[in-house]
Amino acid sequence: MFSSLMMNTWIAASIVAVIAGLTGFFAVLRGQSFAAHAIPNGAFAGAAGAGLLGLNVIWGLALFALAGALGIGSLGRRARQDVVTALVLVLMLGTGALFLSLSTEYAEVTYSLLFGEVFGVSPNVLAPIAVLGAVSVAAMAAVYRPLLLASALPEVAEARGVSTRRMEMCFLIVMALAASMTVPVVGALLMFALMIGPAAAARSFTKRPGYAIAVSTGIALVTVWAGIALSYRTNWPLGFYVGVIAAGFFLLGQGWAAARRHGSAPRPRPALSAVQLSRTGAWCLSGPPATRTGGGGPEPSTARSDE
Repeated sequence: MFSSLMMNTWIAASIVAVIAGLTGFFAVLRGQSFAAHAIPNGAFAGAAGAGLLGLNVIWGLALFALAGALGIGSLGRRARQDVVTALVLVLMLGTGALFLSLSTEYAEVTYSLLFGEVFGVSPNVLAPIAVLGAVSVAAMAAVYRPLLLASALPEVAEARGVSTRRMEMCFLIVMALAASMTVPVVGALLMFALMIGPAAAARSFTKRPGYAIAVSTGIALVTVWAGIALSYRTNWPLGFYVGVIAAGFFLLGQGWAAARRHGSAPRPRPALSAVQLSRTGAWCLSGPPATRTGGGGPEPSTARSDE
């Protein structure tokens, strides 16, 4: 499992998990889970085209992922973003189907692009993954504060001069770079699970952004590492374990949040006894004994005397 042949697998999977945990947090916070699903699924068309031309699939993935992100970002302001995202996805999927039909390795290419080939990561693919990962982390660090403000409080961000449109475009570009890295490892279909599952679970465990990003990244790493180990032992697909483990963490986070809400809920006050009720009723009818006058006259004023 830890042989020299498997080292590329562990390194590539770790890089992918870190980027997925980081970008997934903002995808969940911004409500752009559909875009996180559409971009990698549409980007596989670029990998199919690159394979058809004999080029490195990473560059094909990056080109189509960036094209999809720019299309969603530029057209999403003029129409409903979910409609634009769906149309961009359909367009790229159709193009990918054309490329695959022209390829002589249809079945092999389709399986590797949709479900990943983590145990077949070659050194010439590892270097581009590392470069794209470093660029993604640097980009997220550069726009972290304005992106966080634009994602959580867009009206406040606009009032403070932060362009929400620009932040959205920057985030979609970073998501496209993340998709370019994750598709060769976990596949286009299950990259969505690795990006959204850990991030959604992290938001259930903590509401602080910094802690949530750290927890999301940690869950993504555990998901990938455990998935690789189980897939290696059982010879079952890695994507199956990634999806199941990510869903398990999400359910665990929901249970934790429910238990915390139940524990912090205000407890109902105990019911009054019959004696307490009788005393309270008598007090309400006649007033406190200290404020009553002996002759039944008016009650003394609460104002301070001048004497």
